[in-house]
Amino acid sequence: MVVAHVHVILNQKGGVGKSTLAVNLAAVTADVLGAGTKGGQPPVVAVSIDPQGSAVWWSERVGDGLPFDFVQAHDDLPGLAALARIPSAQHVFVDTPGWLDLAETDGDDPLGKGPAADALRAVLDSAHDVIVPIEPEPLGFQPTQRTIERVVKPRGLPFRVVINNWDPRDGKADLDQTRAFVEAQDWPLARTVVRHYKLHTRASADGLVVTQYGANRVALQAREDFFRLALEVGLAVIPAPAGPKRRTRAAKRAVVR
Repeated sequence: MVVAHVHVILNQKGGVGKSTLAVNLAAVTADVLGAGTKGGQPPVVAVSIDPQGSAVWWSERVGDGLPFDFVQAHDDLPGLAALARIPSAQHVFVDTPGWLDLAETDGDDPLGKGPAADALRAVLDSAHDVIVPIEPEPLGFQPTQRTIERVVKPRGLPFRVVINNWDPRDGKADLDQTRAFVEAQDWPLARTVVRHYKLHTRASADGLVVTQYGANRVALQAREDFFRLALEVGLAVIPAPAGPKRRTRAAKRAVVR
């Protein structure tokens, strides 16, 4: 049995582009891996546990042109516990909601209590790695730090921080400050910066994923960011069969550290 590689896109802060990263990373990964198995099932699945359902609305707008399978599963704990065993899937990208830190002390679980917290825990128990988006602004520093230090690291999960939605027209001061903050924490930082494009902002309303953008210069640049990022976070990983076998050297290099 092939075990799918489960990538969780996670940050306590809302509005940092988790849905955009999950959907578009799934799209470019599906584009590279092809149409799927002999049965026609795509090798990539995007899963949302955000009860707000922004990714659901997006996938419905794309309709039959969606190049990967999409599942809304915020209320399906057994399914979330089995993400790595989805038939035919090689990669699973999970979109998560922001959440309030309800813990009163450092010893408490910062995910809090309730159905949303249970869904987050189930997803993290299934995860192979975590992608942590951060926008280039100081308001996101503390929630990102709390997410990594109190949620990701205690679980021993490999992770990578991704600077998302940087607008080159704003100059490099905020970008450099954000890089300096991440590096000061000694966190792994993706070399790829996902730039701000109006195409990304309008994509959900237009019913498009990044691989379906037009063939103009701006669209090509927008796609390039996601293909580069997908390579960094493990698009090239071929999941190993379940069992005690060791990963190949190439697979080890491809997994997020």
